[in-house]
Amino acid sequence: MAEVKIDKMDNLQFDVLKEIGNIGAGNATTALSKMLNAKIDMKVPKIDLLEFKDLSEIIGGAENIVVGILLTLEGDIDGMIMFVLEEASAHRIVNLLMNGLCEPSEGFNEIECSALQEIGNIIAGAYLSSLSKLTNMTITSSVPYLAIDMAGAILSVPAIEFGKISDKALLIETEFGEKDDEVNGYFILIPTLESYGSILTSLGL
Repeated sequence: MAEVKIDKMDNLQFDVLKEIGNIGAGNATTALSKMLNAKIDMKVPKIDLLEFKDLSEIIGGAENIVVGILLTLEGDIDGMIMFVLEEASAHRIVNLLMNGLCEPSEGFNEIECSALQEIGNIIAGAYLSSLSKLTNMTITSSVPYLAIDMAGAILSVPAIEFGKISDKALLIETEFGEKDDEVNGYFILIPTLESYGSILTSLGL
């Protein structure tokens, strides 16, 4: 198995992880298009390997209210994947799903929360499916857990859970939709170090 040291990852290894991020985000956008029955364009995602402490700044600051959909990973890869939406983007995407019937308001009602959970499940599932096909690895995920809170609070969950194993996560920042209905979404992929090694080994590195 490839030995991976997050702080000393070489350019080729990082390029491979970036390409996995690109393909996964593209698959997720296709799944979202089908779910919403609408053509959705995606900008080229920005991908970086960041320390947990820097993640919340990318998502508007530690006190910014966000929606996080978290799934733990099992099978050939251990870790977690989180899909994060800023509050305005979450309202926008639910509104698209509900054909404009979602009233703009503070917070989210039960139906909207359920819709967000399903959106997160489908998007993260599509991402993981593409990763599974690329690597020929078995990856299963838990039932999605939805949290609506300040970015700092939501991102403290993976930091506490995986901080002992790694202090970095792969962040994939995507923008999709039309200009007036633009949605900013963030995939945060946190495999264990052993899983990074398994992914790279499966791809011949």
